[in-house]
Amino acid sequence: MKVTLIGMGCGPETLTAEASGALAEADLCVGAARLLGYLPESDAARIAEYRPGAICALLEEKAPERACVLLSGDSGFYSGAAKLIPLLREQGVEVQTLPGVSSLQVLAAKLGRPWQDWLLRSAHGTACDPVPAVMQGRPSLFLTSGAEGPGDLCRALKEAGLGDLPVTVGENLGQKSERIVRGTAAEFAGKEFAPLNLLLAEPAPRYPARTPGIPDGEFLREQVPMTKQEVRAVILAKLAVGPEDVCWDVGTGTGSVSVELSQHASAVYAVERNPDAAALIRRNRKRFCAWNLRLIEKEAPEALYELPKPDAVFIGGSGGHLEEILETVCRANPEARICVSAIALETLQCAAETLQRLGLEAEVTQIGVSRTREAGPLHLLTAQNPVFLITGVGK
Repeated sequence: MKVTLIGMGCGPETLTAEASGALAEADLCVGAARLLGYLPESDAARIAEYRPGAICALLEEKAPERACVLLSGDSGFYSGAAKLIPLLREQGVEVQTLPGVSSLQVLAAKLGRPWQDWLLRSAHGTACDPVPAVMQGRPSLFLTSGAEGPGDLCRALKEAGLGDLPVTVGENLGQKSERIVRGTAAEFAGKEFAPLNLLLAEPAPRYPARTPGIPDGEFLREQVPMTKQEVRAVILAKLAVGPEDVCWDVGTGTGSVSVELSQHASAVYAVERNPDAAALIRRNRKRFCAWNLRLIEKEAPEALYELPKPDAVFIGGSGGHLEEILETVCRANPEARICVSAIALETLQCAAETLQRLGLEAEVTQIGVSRTREAGPLHLLTAQNPVFLITGVGK
């Protein structure tokens, strides 16, 4: 048995000559009903099936000499080929793959733009948050036919404060009903588009990328307590935040730690009960283009109950509920990386004892920072308040 995986491109008009030759020789063609409808008349049997496991079972049952499996777009661009090829090879089947012209290529060509610097994401049949993608400083291309369409993604962008972001939607590309429309995220939020579509979003305004430890003077502060630059840098090192991580910042204050986290994480949930601090967080969020920072104006731990599972949690203020907050974090994700900031010895003791009770080893780091100040012709060091960072480490 020889099986040829064929990228059908955007329709019959974009089918390659090599793919047409393979189809002409096939005695069985398998694929989604829409793709089978693109084929010219032939003697080959046709079976509508797109699930990799079911396709393998079908080929084993029918045992054709030459079979073609039809895949939409290009076989290497979010295609079912990625799961199907290993399954076929496990069965000892000879597999040939013929690429197709993807909707990405067609849209770029229609717009007269190169696509090699675009960030590529799929929202086809899966949840997709467009906000961290557009924060990467590059145009973001989303395959959007399926569970989440352009209207859904644009609504998420609008809710994040990016309603003015320019976007382009391509519908039915490569077909007679092809349509390309341009607008803003706010204009397209909630709108319906043709079932076959994709979304191109331009880069969001961005604060210049840098290592952790934004200078204190760049934050709006007023009278709200703020975690200082040197301490913030150590907090991010302790939390080891990655680009796919979801973070909680409990007792956010000015939002300085949340802003720092937002530059390295996928999503940040900042929990703050003080209305004055919440107003300041909003201003700093916009100032630093922290579009993936979501403010939760409630008291912890109640505010945490419905938040997504965290990968990393910083607790800068607890309102006297530190023990309950730590318990809530560990219930949400026993493997979450935790860092508690304390300036009072009582807070240090509570954090260490609670983490140990919850099955974690409390690692304590004390940070003492002094900064220079001028005294006439001299420069003297002025000590800042010492800070304890208590991290939860698995035993």
